Amino acid sequence: MTRRRALAAAAVLLAVGAACARDQASSSAASGGADPLAEARTLLRERRYDEVLARVGEATDPDSAYLAGRAWAGKAEGAPVPIAVPGVTAPASLMKPEEERALGFYERAVGARPAFTDAHIAIAELVAPHAAAAAAATAARLASRGRPATAVVGAPDPLVERVLHSYGNALQSDLGSTQAAEGLIAFATRVGRPGEVDAAFQELVRRRREDPALLVRYGDFLKGPGGKPEAALAQYAQALIWKPDDAATKQKMAEIHLAAAATHLRDLQYVAAEARLKQARRYTVDPASPQAARLTELEGRLRDVRGR
Repeated sequence: MTRRRALAAAAVLLAVGAACARDQASSSAASGGADPLAEARTLLRERRYDEVLARVGEATDPDSAYLAGRAWAGKAEGAPVPIAVPGVTAPASLMKPEEERALGFYERAVGARPAFTDAHIAIAELVAPHAAAAAAATAARLASRGRPATAVVGAPDPLVERVLHSYGNALQSDLGSTQAAEGLIAFATRVGRPGEVDAAFQELVRRRREDPALLVRYGDFLKGPGGKPEAALAQYAQALIWKPDDAATKQKMAEIHLAAAATHLRDLQYVAAEARLKQARRYTVDPASPQAARLTELEGRLRDVRGR
């Protein structure tokens, strides 16, 4: 009997101890023992934006301000789009009120911590859709007035410059990340700013030197929108160092050499044309391809003009 009573007493003591521990934990959380920023991040992942804002309070420090900005940006996703009044509403004010609140908190964050990479990227991503719309409207307006294409593409706009500046700040504040460079490439491509695309690619390649897919991407840009096919050859050649059996990249190089050979033939520059055709043959991997047929045609034209 005595042993039974002792066990019962021990059980009661354990229950009381557990209850006290729970009370102490609750008291500690209520008195600020829990990390409000950690809780806010968890709530942000769960899209509980009002609770995030409650946790960060006045958001006086940069981390809290950033989380508040993320919460307001999240709230903006389901908010109605404001109606523009022609001649009254400025383009910048077409942002939703929630987006403007988010932008204010992001600016507070980078003001307090200039090297806050995530906040700089958040500003760029928040403003980018509005900047792209403004750039498109400017391009359409210039086109309607009969302005040449060179005046339309890349027409300056304050919102566009703001996005480019924010991505630039993010690149400077984090020398290892690639997120800002990728974002800058996508945005600058969208608004017709090839110079900024080129610069972003160069920075991205410096950060991922051994990535053949990236080198090919950069080469494709230089060959196309960048208007620098000779520079593209250098990127493709670098990619082949890491992936020497890449037939698609070799084909891209052959195309550039064939185009250059055709230009040299047109300009009666036969020695230069012959050198280019030799390079094209080096990179033509499929003898049954249209590319191979083009090579054969140009070689025949060169022989004809030389009387061979």
